[in-house]
Order: sequence, then structure tokens, then C-alpha cells
Amino acid sequence: MMKIRLLLAAMSLGFAAGVLAGPVNVNTADAETISAELQGVGITKAIAIVEYRQANGPFKTADDLVLVKGIGERTVEINRKNILVEPATKK
Repeated sequence: MMKIRLLLAAMSLGFAAGVLAGPVNVNTADAETISAELQGVGITKAIAIVEYRQANGPFKTADDLVLVKGIGERTVEINRKNILVEPATKK
């Protein structure tokens, strides 16, 4: 019975984490924000996203993220609703 409760608690935490993820502009966000908001994107992949953006310019579409080493189509698909590709605003 205790194992079932632990399993249900872990599942609900995983569900809550997915629900709490919010939109993130991959053209302006730092690596910590990207890794916190996108599922399956840890800090290493998030750093790669930022480095790619710095070297190649802003992403035009969410699908452009597959050009980053370590980011596949599946990662883009599960995060599509939370990936923003808006241009940076000048201050």
C-alpha cells in the first residue's frame, strides 16, 4: 500500500511539473530559465541552446531547435506549446 502511495505521489509531482511549465522565449531566456521551463531540457542542453543562439542568431521557429546538438524532434514536440521564438526587444 505504501509503494502505491509513493508511486501516486511521484506521478502527481511529475504531472504538476508539466502543468507548471510555462512559455519561454528561447531567443531571450537564459539557460537556467530554459531548463526550468522545458521538459527534457536539462542545464547542459539549455546551455547548448543559448550558445547556438549566440553563434547563429535568433531562432525563427520552434523547429529550429533541432539544429542544436542534443535537441531532437521529440523534445520540440513535447514542449511546442511552451516554446516562444519572439525577437528580442531593444531597450
